[in-house]
Amino acid sequence: MSVLGNLLWIFLGGGIFIFLGYLIGGIVLCATIIGIPFGVQLFKLAALGLMPFGHEVDTSGSARGFLPILMNVLWWVFGGVEVAIVHLVFALLMAITIIGLPFARQHMKMVLLALVPFGAKID
Repeated sequence: MSVLGNLLWIFLGGGIFIFLGYLIGGIVLCATIIGIPFGVQLFKLAALGLMPFGHEVDTSGSARGFLPILMNVLWWVFGGVEVAIVHLVFALLMAITIIGLPFARQHMKMVLLALVPFGAKID
């Protein structure tokens, strides 16, 4: 079922555009030394953005240690909150119809990962 959901997500839910956007952003950030950790997190978002069905986001380890907390705060300051808001808006738009509810749930996963990407794991 997750294969069918991922195929529908890619072609109907905008998954290909989400993937390409995060991929390009990750490549641009990895071009600078300072941006490499943030680019790696964008690659994580790109992977989930391409095939979210069948995967879960685990943020239980995102608040361990000083460095992940600092990096998450920097992420929030420099655009993470805006990314999460965009996925939240898309989730609300998708949830208007019954057919869009599975896609809305996937966008909510993206919201969770967009808020605390450092230390989060995709299972």
